[in-house]
Amino acid sequence: MSSIDQSAVVLPEQRSLLRRIWSYPAMEHYYRLVILVFMANLATLVYSVTVGEWFKTDGIALQTLSNMVVLNLTVAVLVRQQYVINLLFWLATRAPTSLPLSIRWHLGKIYHHGGLHSGSAMAATSWFAIFTGALAFSYQHQMASISPLTLGITYAILALLMLIVFMALPNIRKKYHNAFERTHRFGGWSVLILFWGQTFTLAADLNPSQNISSILLDSYSFWALVAVSISILLPWLRLRRVPVKIETPSNHVALLKFDYGVTPFVGSSMAISRNPLLEWHHFANVPSPGESGYRLTVSRAGDWTGKLIEDRPSHVWVKGIPTAGVANIEVLFKRVVYIATGSGIGPCLPHLLAKEVPMHLVWSTRTPRETYGDELVDEILSVQPDADIWDTTEKGKPDMVKLAYAAYKKFDAEAVICIANQKLTQQVVFGLESRGIPAYGAIWDS
Repeated sequence: MSSIDQSAVVLPEQRSLLRRIWSYPAMEHYYRLVILVFMANLATLVYSVTVGEWFKTDGIALQTLSNMVVLNLTVAVLVRQQYVINLLFWLATRAPTSLPLSIRWHLGKIYHHGGLHSGSAMAATSWFAIFTGALAFSYQHQMASISPLTLGITYAILALLMLIVFMALPNIRKKYHNAFERTHRFGGWSVLILFWGQTFTLAADLNPSQNISSILLDSYSFWALVAVSISILLPWLRLRRVPVKIETPSNHVALLKFDYGVTPFVGSSMAISRNPLLEWHHFANVPSPGESGYRLTVSRAGDWTGKLIEDRPSHVWVKGIPTAGVANIEVLFKRVVYIATGSGIGPCLPHLLAKEVPMHLVWSTRTPRETYGDELVDEILSVQPDADIWDTTEKGKPDMVKLAYAAYKKFDAEAVICIANQKLTQQVVFGLESRGIPAYGAIWDS
């Protein structure tokens, strides 16, 4: 089913050393945003100890330090808000395809916005550590009227922030993902509640003779916390338990069908759960043209997905709204190649069906009809009759960089979008971008 002879594919030489460095996963746009946030906060810190004089012998600008914490915390939370994410994708994909490819190439990296979240979260924790030290120093030397309650709340917040950041470190997060998710959720909620408490107690400590209400209403920190609280609450206001029909063409995959009044847009994802307080999993939505509802493709990739395939529950939980994902950036290009492995076909399928952009599919998977069923494979071939489908049971695992490059050249595409596991996605994206070809793939930061 694949017309590509990978043994005949000759990859071009990689570009300059600088191009290769900028193409490495460690230097992708996500980490560039982290560095940008870090440098902005470092410059502010330098200003604070020089021109700003936030740390004077007769007093420390505690409220200003608190504002820096809240500013970074606000960015970290809002950039993860579903409405904000959809807005960012909408803005980035308004660019016409008549713009130079170099501009559209970078606009396509909008899904790296999580770098702002990580950078701001680490910056908020760093500023809070400085704030905690300054608060303790002021308390010890009686430079300000700080209550033991405020100090105790501050210590508790710092401990929780450090725990959250530690659990979010890539290696820790990957090894203890469930613990990471629960720490982020319950620890984050606890930090928010404690921040509210600290806002009231600190305002009372620093302004003992003034009315608390008027102080808070004029406070940047108060309104920022209001925005953060609303942002966190919104998805949970849309929490619901919905019916689902599950088919299992094989013991490797489950096809979920939803129709509860929501038909998501192409390129979006939804989070589903069997226990909404403990564990959520995001999957790409597959709406069918002219039909209500949507589908999800779930492959066996751990205990949770394995149990879902075996149990086939009648209901699951959903929350929030359909949220834009990486493949949304296809509209920035005139012609696109999709590279999928295994159940990565799920996120590709709605784009194949929608036909918004001329595209070509390369799908590497084991025994596609036996694993995913004749109906799904026939649906793919109905819209992609020339698709390159590589059966790994018959042909073995291919060199996906070579397949991607061959398809890119054959289809005269402008960009390649890869939906695969993390290691393979990084190999394909680096293998192509280091050769000057725009390439995109998930970055596992959500």
